[in-house]
Amino acid sequence: MTLQGLNHLTLAVGDLERAWQFYTDVLGAKPEARWAAGGYLTLGGLWLCLSLDDWQGQPQAGYTHYAFGVEAAQFPAWVSRLQAAGVPSWRDNRSEGESFYFLDPDGHQLELHVGSLASRLAACRIRPYQDMQFFD
Repeated sequence: MTLQGLNHLTLAVGDLERAWQFYTDVLGAKPEARWAAGGYLTLGGLWLCLSLDDWQGQPQAGYTHYAFGVEAAQFPAWVSRLQAAGVPSWRDNRSEGESFYFLDPDGHQLELHVGSLASRLAACRIRPYQDMQFFD
């Protein structure tokens, strides 16, 4: 018995119209369906659900975040696009692969990342984290 990986990502949003605009116009998500209290979009192979919720949107504590893959050649243009849209950054990159950490309008911690698990593990084999073990 095994899980099949991430099925979908649901984000609680305080203003559906604002979130819809951010994910479609700024991040380029494809609209699939929308209703009074939510909507479905796709980003590459990711099924993304926006769900209206009166949770008083506060940025998350800690390092929990959601990363979207981007090609290396497109990374600078994506960062410029987000900065031009006034999207705030929440962290500097400290690991392998280019990353830009940013907040959506409801304070969800997001990331644009260039690289894969394979490239991360290759870099870690050269410079492992403290007490790191590899399981091959």
